[in-house]
Amino acid sequence: MSSPETRLSELGITLPEPMAAVANYVPFVITGSQLFVSGQVSVGPDGLVKGRLGENMDLEAGQAAARLCAINLISQCKAAVGDLSKIKRVVKLGGFVNAHPDFEALPQVINGCSDLMVDVFGDAGRHARSAVASPVLPLGVAVEVDGVFEIG
Repeated sequence: MSSPETRLSELGITLPEPMAAVANYVPFVITGSQLFVSGQVSVGPDGLVKGRLGENMDLEAGQAAARLCAINLISQCKAAVGDLSKIKRVVKLGGFVNAHPDFEALPQVINGCSDLMVDVFGDAGRHARSAVASPVLPLGVAVEVDGVFEIG
């Protein structure tokens, strides 16, 4: 498999500058061989992606928002370790979806993040995961995802 940076290039993805924390926390913490990345929200070149799934956003828009979260997670990983080849495994993702109470396709929304992790990191991108609904997320965003990565 190609290096993660090569895969990003092949996918036409340029990593943005990592987002600064918006409250009293740090964007990532390294302890031992684990990298914990704080929740990354659905923000892209056009700004915040806001909305509520099942109310004013459909599944495809939610998946695109989750993909932005993946790009932002990878950007934080690069800031933390420099070379993305140091990411040995995507261990776990925690996905939060701003969803109407009747919207049940939460796992499919977070697939927008999970699929990109596998596209970029190959088998090492396969991970444990949760996907939960929330009545509101920070800044009104549609999706937020945090992650745990093994580094080496």
